[in-house]
Amino acid sequence: MSRPPFPPFTRETAAQKARMAEDAWNSRDPVKVSLAYTEDSRWRNRSEVLQGREAIVAFLTRKWEKEHDYRLIKDLWAFDENRIAVRFQYEWHDAGGQWYRSYGNEQWEFDEHGLMKRREASINDIAIAEKDRRFHWAAPGPRPADVPGLGTDPF
Repeated sequence: MSRPPFPPFTRETAAQKARMAEDAWNSRDPVKVSLAYTEDSRWRNRSEVLQGREAIVAFLTRKWEKEHDYRLIKDLWAFDENRIAVRFQYEWHDAGGQWYRSYGNEQWEFDEHGLMKRREASINDIAIAEKDRRFHWAAPGPRPADVPGLGTDPF
């Protein structure tokens, strides 16, 4: 199995890889998302460490059972050879209706087939009022072309 674009990355292919990841995560389909990772992919997500596609599917299933109406935007931060760093924001609400904006950074490492073999994510959540939401589009699904990325405003 392979997932183009392949390393070594250019600015364009690294940005494409980040947008493909954003679109997949916005699908909220744990199995679909897991196919972008190697069979033995290693993750650190916040304080949780896991390995393998089965663990990724279980993790994402739990995540989206808790994080309702999830909408994510990722922006390329840096790249080199087979590594990409992104910053991201996503919005979601809990079962009680409290909205959050989660801010984070990820470091990715890819194999020669374009599959991610390592993902490290640091994430912070901030409670927000529903009126302060920034990300509005029909979900689940990809961010529409007319919805801008994060641009230069990280907060």
